[in-house]
Amino acid sequence: MRHCLGVNLFLLATLVFAPGVQAESWVSAWFMAPQAVPQAADAPPWLRPPLIEDATVRQLVRPTLSGSALRLRISNRYGTKPLYLDRVTVGVARGIGGVVPGSLHKATFAGRNAVTIMPGKSALSDPVHTQVVGGRLLAVSLYVPGSVRPRTWHQIAGRVNFLSRRGDHAMNVTGTAFVHRNTHIFWLDGVDILAPRSWAVVAIGDSITDGLKATLNAHQRWPDALSERLRAAGFDHVAVLNAGISGNRLLHDSACYGQRLESRFVRDALKRAGVRAVIVLIGVNDINFGYVPPSSGLDCDARHVKVTASALIEGYRRLIAQARAHGVKIYAGTLTPAALPPEREAIRTRVNAWIRNSRAFDGVVDFDAALRDPHQPSRLLPRADSGDGIHPGDEGDKMMAAAVPLAWFASGP
Repeated sequence: MRHCLGVNLFLLATLVFAPGVQAESWVSAWFMAPQAVPQAADAPPWLRPPLIEDATVRQLVRPTLSGSALRLRISNRYGTKPLYLDRVTVGVARGIGGVVPGSLHKATFAGRNAVTIMPGKSALSDPVHTQVVGGRLLAVSLYVPGSVRPRTWHQIAGRVNFLSRRGDHAMNVTGTAFVHRNTHIFWLDGVDILAPRSWAVVAIGDSITDGLKATLNAHQRWPDALSERLRAAGFDHVAVLNAGISGNRLLHDSACYGQRLESRFVRDALKRAGVRAVIVLIGVNDINFGYVPPSSGLDCDARHVKVTASALIEGYRRLIAQARAHGVKIYAGTLTPAALPPEREAIRTRVNAWIRNSRAFDGVVDFDAALRDPHQPSRLLPRADSGDGIHPGDEGDKMMAAAVPLAWFASGP
């Protein structure tokens, strides 16, 4: 018996460490940071999700990694009541709300089709054994048999998603049942892929990372462009996750724009499956929002705190400490030009000088240098500008992705 055990252990070690044999592991390949739906009675229409009554939500996601299986994570993080889903399916997206025939699979939870997710909790599906191709859209459908107004969402999905007429249409492949449109993500918290020798990098920040001004449905945000660049360069084992939230700040929460990045950093970046590196781009909203006058009703910019460069730098240092504690590489992007008034521009300039020269991060990507107009360094290059002077357009997003050093990915995490 002892001899047999020794032989078995030897064979196992040979399989694990033999050249060319790579153990598969779960890696997060798609993510959108959950936000709380604002609850003010006078919230503007664009901050009010639809009432979902006995209907099916179909949402399109684009994993950035290929693999042999997937699992879905569904979140009721900000809910106040249990979320009950009677059926969840996933398949390869086709056309307007449709699914490629033969690709549709049921996702189960502890072997069951239905799942109940308590307030503040999330649920991870059982593995769905299907071949996933990085960069190819998947359609994830959630049948909600009750009457629910979502409290957990990602406000800006960057693409059109679908809501059905009444009934369970999770197995529908034609898409004809999905008669309503929206540009949000409801409850879907992430997609993990089972793949060999793979890992993930998280881009986390505000609307510039979230892709507020990127072309709808075109996958042109700078993390999307970075994923395409990595795939073209042969780094198809690296997933790129987008954890941006439009309006997000490093140091202060917002009713509209979610928890401050500092408080969501571990949950949204460091604890994702297979994450080995993170790229942080945050601070312009911290600088700007302190100067925005309070408005009546839902005040999305509260708290109106005027921050200093020193306060931002200390916040970055706390992020670095959290990343180090989790064994994750942390890279920083310099703050991009935003046509700020002189007092605010001085803060941005000082922060960027510290990011470049402090050597506090594991590396720096100089987004500021990539996008600034050399004749007016406080402003975006016209060809990089979406038109509002703050957010890059599609061309600017490509320039940002091109500025990220490929050496970060050449030797693995």
